[in-house]
Amino acid sequence: MSTAARGLRLSVGTLTRVPVGEVGTPTRAEGGWSMVLAPVAALPLAVGAGLVTAAGHALGLAPLVVGLLVVALLAWGTRGMHLDGLADTVDGLGGGWDRDRALAIMRSGDVGPMGTAALVLVLALQAAAAGGLGAVEVAGAVAFSRAACTVLAFRTFPAARPGGLGALVAGTVGIAALVGVLTAATVALGVMLLLTGWGDAAALAAPACTAALVVASLAVAQGAWRAVGGVTGDHFGAVVELSLAAVLVVLSAGAWA
Repeated sequence: MSTAARGLRLSVGTLTRVPVGEVGTPTRAEGGWSMVLAPVAALPLAVGAGLVTAAGHALGLAPLVVGLLVVALLAWGTRGMHLDGLADTVDGLGGGWDRDRALAIMRSGDVGPMGTAALVLVLALQAAAAGGLGAVEVAGAVAFSRAACTVLAFRTFPAARPGGLGALVAGTVGIAALVGVLTAATVALGVMLLLTGWGDAAALAAPACTAALVVASLAVAQGAWRAVGGVTGDHFGAVVELSLAAVLVVLSAGAWA
């Protein structure tokens, strides 16, 4: 099995609940591939989210109900790990007065008031935005949002501590891989939108989604650097959830109609 194939297996096993068997002790090269291929690893979740969206609309469910069902499926499909990362990241940023305290808060597993508020707000944004979109748009947003993992694993952002997912993947993605993933993801999303009737708006909406994803990713990276001096596994979970919310909000904008 090639390094890329082992990286994809690691990515699927880490970012979804799809069973992949024992992955052994991955190398940093495999960790880098896992972040580069994160959008591909999320395809099972994307398909599931699209099917739930299509079924909900076909049954005449209220848009918000459809969006909540999509959010519930994604939480189940990721074992809630990304949500846990979001809550821990926000609690660490808000409650840690120094690096050691922030890391301790993030490791504790408890969810404080700031983390709870972040979960409610981000999930509400995701559900409200997803409910007004079609199945293809929702599926595309789910897969596309995982490119945020590639951004956060860029070589500029070091690991905050030894051990764990952060140490395995932080700094493993070079500029060529990053540009390649963002370009491929933008083109793929644009084509999906074009094929679903977006017309000329697809050429503007897809780059706008990329911009939103990059901004969300850099915001998490900056917050991680300020709080703990680098990124951890929790930050990767946070960047996925924030990027998904940002992309869904961009796609739901009435300006594209």
